[in-house]
Amino acid sequence: MNNIKVGFALTGSFCTFEKALLQIENFISEGADVIPIMSFNARNINTRFGKAQDFVDKIESLTGNKVIATIEDAEPIGPKNLTDVLVVLPCTGNTLAKLAMGIYDTPVTLAVKSHLRNQKSVVIGVSTNDALSNTAKNIGTLLNYKHYYFIPMAQDDPVKKPVSVVCDFDRAVETVKYALKGKQLEPVLI
Repeated sequence: MNNIKVGFALTGSFCTFEKALLQIENFISEGADVIPIMSFNARNINTRFGKAQDFVDKIESLTGNKVIATIEDAEPIGPKNLTDVLVVLPCTGNTLAKLAMGIYDTPVTLAVKSHLRNQKSVVIGVSTNDALSNTAKNIGTLLNYKHYYFIPMAQDDPVKKPVSVVCDFDRAVETVKYALKGKQLEPVLI
């Protein structure tokens, strides 16, 4: 992945941020230049999993790049050809719905729209408690759109959270390598 420009977008599945940070490190160790992007909620909400500013500081320190956290800063991604691939990890049900419906009102969704103008791959890492209920239709929609690829995913706790799904974070780099060739890593459901 030497010299590959990876847009790495985080949305508000706060409980998975530490796993996402590990994947940023993995992309960097593979030689990629990581351009971080955060949704409004991911950038600004403090949770029991950590303070928003601490995550921003850590991400900027890892990547050496400033976090894109506004719509204005996300818009030039496509026109300036800033990314070769864009990863949304974690991707919440809210963001999945917006992407499926063509709603681009956050830094992450506008980054995806802007990136797609160049006909390049978007890799989605699902992390949502309603993936097998309300959000299932949006996953299905995006699976049928050109240039969208999914990190393999599975139920994370079928007994206590029967409709919750989380991607296999450890397969993010592998999925991106496939997506850069226009291929979906299989199986999608594990």
